[in-house]
Amino acid sequence: MSGEAAAGLRRDAVGLREVLFQSITAMAPAAAVAASIPAGAAFAGGSLPLAVVIALVACLFTASCVAELARELPAAGSVATYAAQGLHPAVGFLVGWGYVFVEALVPPLLLLQLGFTAAGTLHDEWASFPADLWWPWALAGAAVIAVAGYLGVRASAGFGTVLGIFEIAVFLVFAGWLIIRAGGHNTLSVFGTSHTADGYGGVSGVFAGSVYTVLAFAGFEAAAPLAEETRDPRRTMHRAVLGAALGIGLFYVVTTYAMTVYFGPGRFASFGAAGEASWEGVARASFGLFWVLVFLAIVNSTIANANACANVSTRTAFALARIRVLPRVLATLHPRYRSPVAGIAAQTVVALGAVLGLGFGYDPVTAFLLLATVIVTVVIGVYIVVNLACAGYFLRRGRASLKPVRHLLLPLLGIVAFVPALLTAAGLPVFDFVTKLTAPVSYAGPVVGVWMAAGAVVLLVLVRRHPERIAETARVHLEDDTSATLAAQNGAPPR
Repeated sequence: MSGEAAAGLRRDAVGLREVLFQSITAMAPAAAVAASIPAGAAFAGGSLPLAVVIALVACLFTASCVAELARELPAAGSVATYAAQGLHPAVGFLVGWGYVFVEALVPPLLLLQLGFTAAGTLHDEWASFPADLWWPWALAGAAVIAVAGYLGVRASAGFGTVLGIFEIAVFLVFAGWLIIRAGGHNTLSVFGTSHTADGYGGVSGVFAGSVYTVLAFAGFEAAAPLAEETRDPRRTMHRAVLGAALGIGLFYVVTTYAMTVYFGPGRFASFGAAGEASWEGVARASFGLFWVLVFLAIVNSTIANANACANVSTRTAFALARIRVLPRVLATLHPRYRSPVAGIAAQTVVALGAVLGLGFGYDPVTAFLLLATVIVTVVIGVYIVVNLACAGYFLRRGRASLKPVRHLLLPLLGIVAFVPALLTAAGLPVFDFVTKLTAPVSYAGPVVGVWMAAGAVVLLVLVRRHPERIAETARVHLEDDTSATLAAQNGAPPR
């Protein structure tokens, strides 16, 4: 093999199961069911299951585009490479710049949630436990994620698989129990518009609920950065991205239906993420110690999500560092585990700094909301650009490869679906159901603006001094390495 291939990420280290759960855990299904999706109940009320179905269909448009590009361009750079190939290398650089930033912020986001969830629950059970003693749990989670990442993709992806299976199993069992206990109250009317919240009647309430539900799907693309470490990446990535989006979407539909019919469609507008009218509250009130499993599944989900997104951020940083648009040190790999150890160290420092700095500077819940707003705003922007890149890539390839529905219509529908979610996440009150953000959460917009402006400055410097590095954003290293290997085996010099 070529020197670069031999020194790169570990080839064929994981298969479909591991990368499928890489995307699944990045979506944090248990946390989404318990916290994110109920935000839509204030608008959709007892019609929230229909809102989830609409969000699933909307997200599948973009998931299809990501899957198509992942099959064509198996690269650790993932969305940056897609944008570079489908639109322009400069766009690819900016997408990568934004993506690596927000994916590095996901672990601290989830560590904050781990901290205040564990501390709050323990305080509820034992009043002597301080409700504000959240930080030891966050630090413990950071240590677990760092060790898993250090041990390589086999360890971290396998760890994520185990965590993902546990959280999904707990909520599916609980959902089945709720459906059985609902008995004669089971009804398909929750898939209609008759149970929306007051003030948001009919289709408008369902649409508003679906916009908030769309945010629960973020992360379905997280398998793509593992392409260079995956067996048969073209086939595997396509199946993993679509499988995660569809499978977890159906999981959301089943669990939301179960809780809606059990709790009561007529009063579901009051359902939320905490208190008696929440998943944990219902479990505590009606199902004895089963609430402990629900609590553990939510905690489990935070760790699994942080682990998956640490994989994403370190692989994306590795891809950008090896072409020297980020510091070359981030491409340093462990000699045995082939893990990007410098990136993992940087990720850990960022996580600890954000968790402790923002958590103590404000409070863990406020810090969580600020980071969540930054992350979702950029990620949805990336999804919109990837939809455009899908259309651009296949238009460039010509009619032989172009499938109008798959490569033009679906990207357009994906953009249309995510624009309302982007406006909602950013707190821009274009729709009447969008709440304007207040400080310090409103600082998310300026933070994103400053980061992307810094990226534009770096881009201009690189274009003037090292334009070849920007061009390399579009390079698919796995293809180059395969060509070099085949050439060596045939006795010809590599291209």
